[in-house]
Amino acid sequence: MPYQIRRPLSVDEQEKLGSFSLFMAHLLFHRGIVDASDARDFISPDYESNSHDPFLLKDAEKAAERIIRALISKEKIAIYADYDADGIPGAVIWNDFFKRIGFTDYSIYIPHRHDEGFGLNIGAVEQLASEGVKLLVTVDCGISDVAPVMRANELGLEVIITDHHEAPPELPEAFAIVDHKQIGCAYPDKNLCGSAVAFKLIQAVLKKAKIEAGYEGLQNFKTGHEKWFLDMVGLATLSDMVPLIGENRALAYYGLAVLRKSPRKGLMQLLHKLKIVQRHLTEDDIAFMITPRINAASRMGVPMDAFKLLTADNDTDAYTYANHLDAINNERKGVVAALVKEVKKKVHERHSSSIPSVIVLGNPAWRPSLLGLAANSCAEEFDRPVFLWGRDGDNVIKGSCRSEGRTHVFELMRAVPTGVFSQFGGHKHSGGFAVAEDAVHYLEQRLNEAADQIRNANSEIRNKSENSNNNSTNVEIVDSGSDFVDAELKLEDVNWNLYNDVAKLAPFGVGNPKPVFLFNNVAPTSIRRFGKGSEHLDLVFKRPNGEKISAISFFGAENQWAKEVKAGLKIDLIASLEKSMFKGTPELRMRVVEVVCK
Repeated sequence: MPYQIRRPLSVDEQEKLGSFSLFMAHLLFHRGIVDASDARDFISPDYESNSHDPFLLKDAEKAAERIIRALISKEKIAIYADYDADGIPGAVIWNDFFKRIGFTDYSIYIPHRHDEGFGLNIGAVEQLASEGVKLLVTVDCGISDVAPVMRANELGLEVIITDHHEAPPELPEAFAIVDHKQIGCAYPDKNLCGSAVAFKLIQAVLKKAKIEAGYEGLQNFKTGHEKWFLDMVGLATLSDMVPLIGENRALAYYGLAVLRKSPRKGLMQLLHKLKIVQRHLTEDDIAFMITPRINAASRMGVPMDAFKLLTADNDTDAYTYANHLDAINNERKGVVAALVKEVKKKVHERHSSSIPSVIVLGNPAWRPSLLGLAANSCAEEFDRPVFLWGRDGDNVIKGSCRSEGRTHVFELMRAVPTGVFSQFGGHKHSGGFAVAEDAVHYLEQRLNEAADQIRNANSEIRNKSENSNNNSTNVEIVDSGSDFVDAELKLEDVNWNLYNDVAKLAPFGVGNPKPVFLFNNVAPTSIRRFGKGSEHLDLVFKRPNGEKISAISFFGAENQWAKEVKAGLKIDLIASLEKSMFKGTPELRMRVVEVVCK
């Protein structure tokens, strides 16, 4: 795919960014930050000013009052959290909150990914009701679960839904629904993850408790003490790939700060196991090391083990669960690698001449719990949205989908005719779905027809607005086809001062991508393979002053360019900058994004 270097700033654009250096002004401007005031706020987020009033969330006050009533009346409360690295941290936050206020009559329920599937299910509702639960609070799920909520109502169990997924036309008849994406919600930021919504509800409970006398434990809760929960909010925000702008940026920024000094024994044991220095923890460590191990618990059938890791209160449990999650993650990687290989082979066999706009594949033997990872890998490989399906423990056809970065997969599923999906949910980059038995045979056709319709609609909108600066649409199926490089640099430009400037924009993620740079016509002096299977590459370059600098490509040996690159031969290198603490001392290096051989 071709790369375009972002255009330089005009004098006027640079002046609006005040005293920032030209380099920093360039990076800020191309992240949509066009004046000095916004730039200062972005580089130094303020938690208070970037956080919104929780009562702006529709039903938040009503939900907070109901929770306080349950606390006072000593009703049993169940927290029903999704099984991934967004839902589980939310369950941990509620667990911590109840312990801090001295409330003990609660339970945590995390469904089995394969046997129960995503969201509330009737069996779980009936079980919780039989255990005496009177109030059920969801985390990161529930917005689409009409039938389970109806069953809960029949059993006298009131439900508060907290979710962040897109709201369907028919909402469950819950006591309260706290989801900023539902119609009529005035909350100004629509990008919060599921655990962040749960955190906002806890804020609402604390705020309501300060206004009205009630549960004693709430009255004694120290103002601001809830900020210690930000480690889990930050973990979930960085794990769920929500845009790191607005309130999310503050939650991720301060969440990382708390994570770096978090006293959680399980987290500290896991970081020790992975040789990550806690005080230097980065968003990359979260995304590539911590999140996969939390998600591995549910993918391999033991979702509560991730919760137990993050709530371990003694060294023995912390050590046990850290080792267990690391082991099952290694097992998961082997299973997924085989699955990805099978999927890619099927794609090449079925679409040898032309790959469709949307790739759809399935196999009754595939476990739905592993398909999201395989879909993500294939979406990156084929630069297409990918939908994969298998059968769950109840013999229902279920699957996962991932976007290649441009396609809004939830909107794509919503554009498919009624009756194809029996259930679906998600957001722009990922989703899940269930398909009727007779509909799975034409699922690929219907998705590609929907993609064509959206593409044509977007084309008409662009044609009408080509003389306007407002080209935004709700759904993006196609773009210019180019990736962007922030700037062209020379090897001698890479130093700690430059890295420190780039680091001011962290944490990076969706909506705030890590800056990438082009190094034109550079020749590696040596190429080293490393890792257990020699799957990683280290390209070493010598700068004019004789100093060496590495460009690391994890799993780079699998790339086509790895077969062509040679020591001494010129390449175009596209890379980001990073600080490695692997050897205990800081090392400035580059991370390979792409290599173009001459």
